[in-house]
Amino acid sequence: MAQPIWAAAFAFFVAMAVYWSVLASDRYVSTAHIVIQRTDLSTGATAGDLASLIGGVSGANRADQLMMRDYLLSVGLLQKLDKELDLRSHFSNWRRDPFSKFLFANAPIEWLHRYYLSRVSVELNDYDGVLVVNAQAYTPEMSKAISEKLVLEGEAFMNNVANSLAQTQVDFLEKQVVQMHDRLLSARQTLLDYQNKKGLASPMATAESTVAILAKLQASLTELQTQKSALQSYLVASHPSVVQLNQQISAVEKQMLQEQAKLASPTGKPLNKTVEEYQRLEMQAAFADAVYKTALSALERGRIEATRTIKKISVVQAPTLPEYPLEPRRIYNTLVALMTAFLLAGIAHLLWAVVQDHKD
Repeated sequence: MAQPIWAAAFAFFVAMAVYWSVLASDRYVSTAHIVIQRTDLSTGATAGDLASLIGGVSGANRADQLMMRDYLLSVGLLQKLDKELDLRSHFSNWRRDPFSKFLFANAPIEWLHRYYLSRVSVELNDYDGVLVVNAQAYTPEMSKAISEKLVLEGEAFMNNVANSLAQTQVDFLEKQVVQMHDRLLSARQTLLDYQNKKGLASPMATAESTVAILAKLQASLTELQTQKSALQSYLVASHPSVVQLNQQISAVEKQMLQEQAKLASPTGKPLNKTVEEYQRLEMQAAFADAVYKTALSALERGRIEATRTIKKISVVQAPTLPEYPLEPRRIYNTLVALMTAFLLAGIAHLLWAVVQDHKD
């Protein structure tokens, strides 16, 4: 029984050695090293950045790199690559060995995606923040083409994500600016209509003018009353001079009452109420103007930030054009097959010996 076991192990080893040495198709590996860099560099570090400084990668960049890695390995990108590079035909070509090729060219996308994950890898180096992209193909040109498309599509995807968010913010700010502009125009038009309705360009100036007139009338009244008191000391009340002064005093007092009625009155629409309404409308217009200026400033800042959120893919190592097939690792796989065959044979031989001992 021992001889058949070792013979089977030797036969298995020979079969695997022939496959790995002769039959297995060469696979070329194109490698690219890329780093995601942001243009909106922060001006200072916070306490929470200590871990990222030690690790070599900022938290924001790590999130971007993981997002990009997920996209590069996604079904959506695979469909785009298959459409542009015809991956199905390349990986299922009849010239490839049946154990490494994609067996069914018309298989569902889920099957192709599983095969794609076995041929494309994207690894993140946590220390220096470099994404290492490896693309395997049966020709050097195809492996390089896949690697180049992965780099280009990754950069386009990251910029689209950043630009989409930035554009959404800018669009919102633009709508706010338009609303604030309409509100400002409405407030100014209301103020203008009120001025036209009252026939006053500036109620404040009119009120100040009325107060000045009252002050002059008060001065005139005081002077006339002084003259009257002086005349009454030596003239009778019916004297023409005294009568004339009384008439002048009465006219000034009547005029003062009229001017005071313009400023304040329990009935009608006095000037002080007009001033209060005008100042309220003017305050609303000034507030709308201030809000509009603030919205404009926010819009400009938003546009500047939108231009700074572009993420640049820095290619540390451009996709290589391989000259030698790194896969499969023929010698390594042959040695593994040898060790596996003889290990399984040894276990089988040991089990057979145990069974024979129990029979005895």
